[in-house]
This record gives sequence, structure tokens and C-alpha cells, in this order.
Amino acid sequence: MLRPVAVGSLEQRDEEPEEEGEEELRDGGVPFYVNRGGLPVDEDTWERMWRHVARIHPNGEALGREIRGNAEHPKIPMPSVPTYQPTATIPQRLEAIQKYIRELHYLTNNMPGVERFPLSFQSHFSGNHFHHIVLGVQSGGRFGALGISRREDLMFKPLEFRTLMDLVQEFEGAYRGYWHTLSKVRIGQYVSHDPHSVEQIEWKHSVLDVDKLTKEELRKELERHTRDMRLKIGKPAPPSPTKDRRNSMGSPLRGPGSPVRRVSRGERRPSGEKKVLEQKSSADINGYQIRV
Repeated sequence: MLRPVAVGSLEQRDEEPEEEGEEELRDGGVPFYVNRGGLPVDEDTWERMWRHVARIHPNGEALGREIRGNAEHPKIPMPSVPTYQPTATIPQRLEAIQKYIRELHYLTNNMPGVERFPLSFQSHFSGNHFHHIVLGVQSGGRFGALGISRREDLMFKPLEFRTLMDLVQEFEGAYRGYWHTLSKVRIGQYVSHDPHSVEQIEWKHSVLDVDKLTKEELRKELERHTRDMRLKIGKPAPPSPTKDRRNSMGSPLRGPGSPVRRVSRGERRPSGEKKVLEQKSSADINGYQIRV
């Protein structure tokens, strides 16, 4: 499920009547929220949007009447959910999903042979830091990625990388092509295929300081993370809450997950020992949950 797009934050507040001038001063210049009532957009929000057009467009009122009174506008095309032939391979299915995600949505939850994990990057360019996240995928002993980006080589990666190190280096090379220096890589654990799971998503099980690690150190940490993910596959997922419990809980969460492993150059640990370097913050524990 994709998070709805909003103008401003998603903080909930009570609606109050306000003057037109006051609207433009709210929330750092954001006139109003467009999805406070969820999606699809409700009628009150649509009316507010048309009033906004009337204020800011030179022919706003006339333009609004012309558009709203025209019943012959073409319908917005809706992409079809990809379908597969029984003989379609996993790489072919992933490519079809990537094509679909560019238009609307992506669906991998019904592919039990594909493991998914969050893979995010922090890069540095011209004194600024930039963040980007993709969905890492693993199947048949190969790694790849699905995602959205304005840069063609910073989203989809075919399912052909033998190791997680190979996949990360592919992204690092793409960043270099845009004069960005990759500084951190954050990797989560595999996401459950159970759409009703209450298991906490681990967005950053490992945080690697790429610019401070040697190539060999980075490789070892990525191999360590790969082993951790494989171990998780064999562990049973937490049971879903009962019907009564679901009705009484807004967003059921389990306790704090595994500690974040933050690694930089010079750190040495005995084999098999996991050193707790940083506990997850309450923001991570109570963060937005997404099922993909």
C-alpha cells in the first residue's frame, strides 16, 4: 500500500473557518491539506481546491466554470495490474512490476519466492545531503531493486546481482555519475509477506558509513547483513491480533525490534558477536508502517 500524497504534513487538526488570507499563512505557506480526509479526495477538499484556483489564476472563476461544466473531458487512463503467463520467470515478473510502479502502484506481496527489504542511501553533493530509498529484492540467489527516481539508474535494478555488495556498488557507481558521494547505506530486514502481520518493519537494521569503510570492510558487513536476513526467513512471524484486539487498537505494534548496527571504519568484533551500538528511537518504533 502506498502512502497518500499530501500538501503539508499529515498532522491531524480540527478544521476551523478561516479567512482566505489566513489560508495562505498556514503551515509555512502551504494553503491547505489535500488528503486529510483520505483518498479519494472528499467533496469539501475539491471545493476548496477550486476556490484556490479562482484566487491564484487570472481567469480563475471563468476557468473553473469552463472545466467543471465540460462533460466531455477525456477520462484519466488507469494502468492495468500486470498479469503473467505461467512460464514467466521471476526477473520477467519483476520488470513488469517496475513498469507498473512508474504509473501507479507496485505489487510483490503475492510473490512468496521474492524477499523484499528496505534499502536507503544518503549521498552528499555541493554541501547538501540527499536521501533516497528503494525496495531491495532477492530471489533465486540474486539481488535486485524496485523503485521510483528521476534518474533511470537510481531505481530499477534487474535481478542479476550475485551479492548485496554487488548491488550496493552498482548504486554507488550511479551516484558517482551524478557527482554525488555516497556516504551512508541503511538496510532493513526482510518484510513479511503476511498482509495482516503486526511485525515491526526494520527500516535500518544495518547503518553503514560507506565513506569511512574500506571496500573489504564494507563487503564483510554486507555479507553479515545477508546472513542476518537469511536467518530471519526461518523464524515464525508474530501472530496476528484477534478480532477483538484489532478493534481496540489503532496500530498494534510489538516491542522494540533488533538494535541498529552502525558500522564505521576501525570497528572490530569477534565473529558471531553482535554489538549493540544504538537502540531504535521511539520515532522508528512508532513510525509509519507500509506493506508492499
